Amino acid sequence: MPENTPLEKHQQIKVWNAEDWLYEEFEVGRKDRSIRRTISEGEAMLFNSLVLDMHPYVGDEIFAKEKGIFGRRLVAGSMVFSYGLGLMAHNNVHTFSYGYDKLRFIKPVFIGDTIYTIRTNLEKQPKYKDMGLVRVSYEVFKNEGQLALYCEHLQTVKYRHPEKFQDQVQKK
Repeated sequence: MPENTPLEKHQQIKVWNAEDWLYEEFEVGRKDRSIRRTISEGEAMLFNSLVLDMHPYVGDEIFAKEKGIFGRRLVAGSMVFSYGLGLMAHNNVHTFSYGYDKLRFIKPVFIGDTIYTIRTNLEKQPKYKDMGLVRVSYEVFKNEGQLALYCEHLQTVKYRHPEKFQDQVQKK
């Protein structure tokens, strides 16, 4: 009998930082917390250059110190959003992003701040023939627990047993 190739052996190992839950396993009320990460000046400026955001509050130290209302440079809100959600990325092959609601920047995040994210499963409902819709909130906190960003993420997710939801799906 031929031995498995290294690739076949490797594919049998569970992928780290990946989830494989389906609609039925989504637990309303469940909370998960990410690791923390500090945002450095270099990565903030690289992000600004990649997205062409050179607003004086994020890209001009002199302006931020002398004329800015915070007295120091901000991290771009789109970067806080991207990093905050990236900290909770679950890489589930059964889910597909449907969009974001209620995105709010609550407190400014500055270069050198440390952020972490709490994801809360809010609700689920049958939606399509093969997929339901789930809603989660993301709360991105800075430093010692100050809420900096809030948003809600809608995702479609495959059913384990689609036949159980056919009478509940939205009709066109």
